[in-house]
Amino acid sequence: MVQYKHVDQPSTLLNPNLQTTFVQLSLDSGIAEMEELPVPQNIKISNITCDSFKICWDMDARVKERITHYFIDLNKKENKNANKFKHKDVPTKLVAKAVPLPMTVRGHWFLSPRTEYTVAVQTASKQGDGDYAVSDWSEIIEFCTADYSTVHLTQLLEKAEVIAGRMLRFSVFYRNQHKEYFDQAREAQNNKMLPTVKDNSGSHGSPISGKLEGIFFSCNTEFNTGKPAQDSPYGRYRFQLQADALFNPNTNLYFADFYCMYTAYHYVILVIAPKASSGDEFCKQRLPALDISNNRFLTCSQDEDGQLLFHHAQDVILEVIYTDPVDLSLGTVAEISGHQLMSLSTVNAKKDPSCKTCNISVGR
Repeated sequence: MVQYKHVDQPSTLLNPNLQTTFVQLSLDSGIAEMEELPVPQNIKISNITCDSFKICWDMDARVKERITHYFIDLNKKENKNANKFKHKDVPTKLVAKAVPLPMTVRGHWFLSPRTEYTVAVQTASKQGDGDYAVSDWSEIIEFCTADYSTVHLTQLLEKAEVIAGRMLRFSVFYRNQHKEYFDQAREAQNNKMLPTVKDNSGSHGSPISGKLEGIFFSCNTEFNTGKPAQDSPYGRYRFQLQADALFNPNTNLYFADFYCMYTAYHYVILVIAPKASSGDEFCKQRLPALDISNNRFLTCSQDEDGQLLFHHAQDVILEVIYTDPVDLSLGTVAEISGHQLMSLSTVNAKKDPSCKTCNISVGR
């Protein structure tokens, strides 16, 4: 039987000012029921971020002085057994000393972004022998944590800048797909490739996953040839167009993500959005903006003659999202000569949560 275990080191999962501790409660830990203790009522969750939230509730003011601690049962909603049996003997995950509400719960190893949770609360009174008297559990409340904020994305950006490497010249953007994709664009979409909603690849907290509409392009070149690779995981046909058709002084550039997939390769997702477009407005509110002529990943600058020059980072794989439709007449479609390397696909790819290079100190 698991025994009551008290951890002396304060936890940062709750507000550091609260002197909180982790405990594990057993079925024979001697918790006594005290009817006078009020059950938390009207629970409210607010100020939700990707790795924290505030919680408060109503209590009977007449017995507040008897309450010494709060027990908080926090579970991922995907855990089907969570909160199944709510009574005093169910082990609780979090214990905090009673403090004025609302109380902040935070912790990057416990809370993940864009994740549904359930929470229930007990009030408790610590007894002289070290055991607790507790109230019944409150009602179960559900909430969902938020996406990465621009602060978190800026931390990812700074990590990506460290490994980006030197800049190489390039002249074209390209998109690899199956022949049927381009046939569909010609026959049913007025000769245009249309933006689609981004999948769930990359960081779990990315604010563009499942929300931003765009078209993925590549621009990486082979070091020895200076040209795009002939292999592709996405299809044997390639649409290719001059870089200035998508990336120019009339567009804005945003950093969106940095991740790897349990391999040595690291990916950086960038967004190119025509100024004042709907995609541009979406990104302005959520993503760090980059100077198109001076950043570590993808640049558009002018030479002395006013000609546009384009460079990409050598040591990361760039995934560039363009937020507007693209007409096939702007470029050419041709079959590539290399292999279709399906193992390199990033479609709905999951980020390696253990990689120290591309993770930050928030939930995965």
